[in-house]
Amino acid sequence: MSPAPRITYRAVLGTPYVARLLGGTLTGRLPNAMAPIGILLWITGSGGTIAFGGLLAALYGLASALSQPVKGFLMDRRGQRAVHLPAAVLNSALLIALPAAGPYGGTAVTATLAIAAGLTAPPLEAGLRALWPRVLPEHRLRHAALALDTGTQGLLHILGPVLVAALATAYSPALALATTAALGLAGTLVVATTPPSRRWRPRPAQSEDGAARRLSSGPLVALFVALLGVGFALGALTVWAVSMARIHHTDILSGLLPAAFSSGSFLGGLVYGRRTWPASTSRQLRLGSAAFLAGWLPLLALPGPHAATATVMLPGAFLTVLVATAYVTTDVLAPAHRTSEAYAWLILSIGVGQAVGTALAGRLAEHELFLPALPAAGALFTLAVLSVARPGHIPRPVGRHRRRRT
Repeated sequence: MSPAPRITYRAVLGTPYVARLLGGTLTGRLPNAMAPIGILLWITGSGGTIAFGGLLAALYGLASALSQPVKGFLMDRRGQRAVHLPAAVLNSALLIALPAAGPYGGTAVTATLAIAAGLTAPPLEAGLRALWPRVLPEHRLRHAALALDTGTQGLLHILGPVLVAALATAYSPALALATTAALGLAGTLVVATTPPSRRWRPRPAQSEDGAARRLSSGPLVALFVALLGVGFALGALTVWAVSMARIHHTDILSGLLPAAFSSGSFLGGLVYGRRTWPASTSRQLRLGSAAFLAGWLPLLALPGPHAATATVMLPGAFLTVLVATAYVTTDVLAPAHRTSEAYAWLILSIGVGQAVGTALAGRLAEHELFLPALPAAGALFTLAVLSVARPGHIPRPVGRHRRRRT
């Protein structure tokens, strides 16, 4: 049998609401990449310590990640608009209030505002994943949209830090945070006012959503546990990049290496999304995780700056394959009436792993020979869990075969 013909991204983006939803979500999620750096720059620019600024930035990111399942749960019961709009308004107001209230409050007030801002970050990523089956009922177009969506996430971590740093340097950290708030609110409004988001409601619970398809089912839990390793690798990458910059006395490497990884993810997503693949989702997960691990191994040879920048694109290219397939698997295994919550748990798993990877790599920062091995260790953990548990051991889905949405 000849392979299915390639699809075009023009066809995907030309489908009603796709470009608007994708663009609005990317814009609305820019605060995820901008706010932590903006908070850090505001603290240090106001005379605070880097340690305190880093703590606030970490609290913001951790609060945002930990609150994802709660917001996904609420979306599955109240709809997307009822969650997105209040969350975006509160998040924007708190980011603006942070520098305004800073001089009048102590560290406790500042930390409370940062945590509250993270807790109220709108769950746009989980919401968008829940919309794709409705907006793109044709499974091949949806496959391409999911790959494009996942691949372009890396652009957030390239554009966001550069934009907030430029605004803070040219004007002030307070303006950078205000711009962050405005972008988050504007992007959320674009998404929440689209008809698919306004009308979206989950399917009612059905008899098929019994013990085999609980969020606590073994295959789904195994998948979420495996994704901790992916997040761990991403967190360790950030610290390794800073270490490389210090070793080679080239500050730009701290941003260039993550940017090269994100570029590889974007390019890999473009290639992956143009075809549907014959392997089952279980096999795609294992192959993707094996390739993700293999991509990190050349770093163990301690390459120089130029070689490292080129090499780090390899694991990035397979990140999209792994994460996109994980979303498809989650979609099939999760109950139909709890898809948003399931996606939120997936996001949380990667976020927690990233925090652990960053923390452990930071503790080992003085042991420069160990740092390149940490991303590979995270990828090895993912492959081991997926190989043993085999979540998603089902035939390749030709769409959302267990439930159709109209």
